[in-house]
Amino acid sequence: MVSKNQIKLITSLQQKKYRIAHQMFIAEGVKGVQELLNSNFDLVHLYTTKNDFSDVSVINKTITDEADLKKISALATPNSCLAIFKMPEEQPIVESGLILALDAIRDPGNMGTILRLCDWFGVKQLLCSTETVDIYNPKVVQATMGSISRVNVNYVDLNTYLKQSTKAIFGTFMDSNSIYKTSLPQEGIIVMGNEANGISSEIEKIVTNRLTIPRYGDLQQTESLNVATATAIILSEFRRSL
Repeated sequence: MVSKNQIKLITSLQQKKYRIAHQMFIAEGVKGVQELLNSNFDLVHLYTTKNDFSDVSVINKTITDEADLKKISALATPNSCLAIFKMPEEQPIVESGLILALDAIRDPGNMGTILRLCDWFGVKQLLCSTETVDIYNPKVVQATMGSISRVNVNYVDLNTYLKQSTKAIFGTFMDSNSIYKTSLPQEGIIVMGNEANGISSEIEKIVTNRLTIPRYGDLQQTESLNVATATAIILSEFRRSL
């Protein structure tokens, strides 16, 4: 059984202020939880409706029922397990290679997908503006499917960081050079902008290389691509020249 105090703690972790206060976050789903168990993240406790995860000590595991799991889950339809992990200490920024920077990305699903894309395309460093959604938001963690453990993420004053950087800074805009006709380096910073407003005017002034993903539709009426979709195309093009 899950006690009332445990329910109170676990559900509080759905809010950023309590995640920060307790330095813990939740993960749900067998694949995502197993990926984190295999990483250097420290498990606090695991709740599961099945007698699985045999490698987890009975001290750190509670077999519960679907009714109790629903009380602590952040999902509309709970999975079969939920785990609490400690937040790892923030690591120094990885300055080499490609760096992806997010300028006020707000949607947890987009954030989680972008983390998976960084993992897939071997981008070791993700920089986030302070306005970007928290990577330990339960919906972000769910969407990463474990990739959160393999990408270094730092929250910074993005404007200040980019101004001080000596790297080429790439940004995506509607009226710029086609990415398919541009020679792309293997070092640099790629900035992706907010879902509704794109790259902010302050950051736009710092961008040294403007790119666009051209539209090929006959009517040319689509305003923009989803930011996660655009990130996939851009990272693919940067890696294609390897």
